[in-house]
Amino acid sequence: MKKRLFHSACVLLVVIQVAVGVRVYSAVAGSGEEKADAGYTSMAVFARAMQIIRQDYVDEKKADYDQLTRAAMRGMLSSLDPHSQFMEPVAFKEMQDDTHSRFGGLGLHVTIRDGSLVVVSPMEASPGFRAGIQPGDQIVKIEGKPTEKMDINDAIGMLRGEVGKPVKLTILRAGTREIKEYSLVRENINVASVKDAKLLDPDLAGDFKVGYLRITQFSSPTADELGARLDELEKKGMQALVLDLRHNPGGLIDSAVNVAGQFLPPKTAVVSTEGRLPSQSRVYLSQENAKVRPKYPIAVLINWGSASGSEIVAGALKDLKRAILVGETTFGKGSVQSVIQLQDGSAMRLTTAKYYTPSKQVIHERGVTPNIHATLTAEQERLLMLQRKDELASESDKKDLAAFRDSQLERAADALKGTLIFQQKNAADKKASSK
Repeated sequence: MKKRLFHSACVLLVVIQVAVGVRVYSAVAGSGEEKADAGYTSMAVFARAMQIIRQDYVDEKKADYDQLTRAAMRGMLSSLDPHSQFMEPVAFKEMQDDTHSRFGGLGLHVTIRDGSLVVVSPMEASPGFRAGIQPGDQIVKIEGKPTEKMDINDAIGMLRGEVGKPVKLTILRAGTREIKEYSLVRENINVASVKDAKLLDPDLAGDFKVGYLRITQFSSPTADELGARLDELEKKGMQALVLDLRHNPGGLIDSAVNVAGQFLPPKTAVVSTEGRLPSQSRVYLSQENAKVRPKYPIAVLINWGSASGSEIVAGALKDLKRAILVGETTFGKGSVQSVIQLQDGSAMRLTTAKYYTPSKQVIHERGVTPNIHATLTAEQERLLMLQRKDELASESDKKDLAAFRDSQLERAADALKGTLIFQQKNAADKKASSK
């Protein structure tokens, strides 16, 4: 069974801008003087502890109020769940760049799991991807510095840096326990989120024109990119579509909703969120002015690496009978993180709600199940990632890839061909009966 990873990079983001100044929230749940007193008592204890540390700690340079406050924020948020965290101003700016698909670095989605820095997925065409770093690899050292117990923001800060400058990584491969050394050069990362748009070869599609395209993540331009690629495929006479969401870690909730909306009627409920406050409960609808497309059959490819935004799209298209899902149960990342900017430029990423499919199915920690279950072996998974490289480094890789059969894609194509044959037969029967 494949190991599932908690990832910080695959969150659904709702960014809340807070103007300079103090925003006051009620810290008391419910009513009554007893609960209010408990809150004030706790804050008094915290303030007293900070005061003592500030006055008495042996190293004065480590005990100023700013450092202590930020350390407390990091600890407070990380204690809640794996997706809540405190972001320094630089980290918050980098997150904003991420969501617009432009940033510098190595192109590695990373997270902290069980105290270890783990690669969730390398971004395609990035230095990390080209070097052969794989999902699940553990980064044990960055520039010779051990990453054990390293804060995620500190790790990201070390991985990123000046474009053109090298950074050395020591990697522990989960499957083989092999230690690998990499020297990678940071680059500006420009992510194309929609890739490989094409008609499948006749050996897969038979006599039909079956389209294929892959979405790598959900960023601001994804829906527009998808629309343009669909226009091209439809002009070529596409009769059915395979939408590949395997190893897609997610992204922006609005982007995922707009992607699903490409295949649904306008103003259709795609996903809903529910939290403690009424403001955190919302129904997301497909765009009112979305282009209405032909209702061709769709098969969506999913696997254990499909998370968050991928699960929104897959869950909606399955519930609304617009697509069949082929592959494996998805990751199960079904919580919403609100990013709240603070007055000093830092921010909190806070879990505020869970999301639900149109039929009110919970995705968090359960995932979306496929209609047709199909798995890949570890070797097939390796070759699938290898297939996504722009260039192959060795003749051995080329030979391995030449013999690779993507059994999940084959199952999806077979299902679509069966649907098209059934539709043709029905149309022929109706025509015959009307004579």
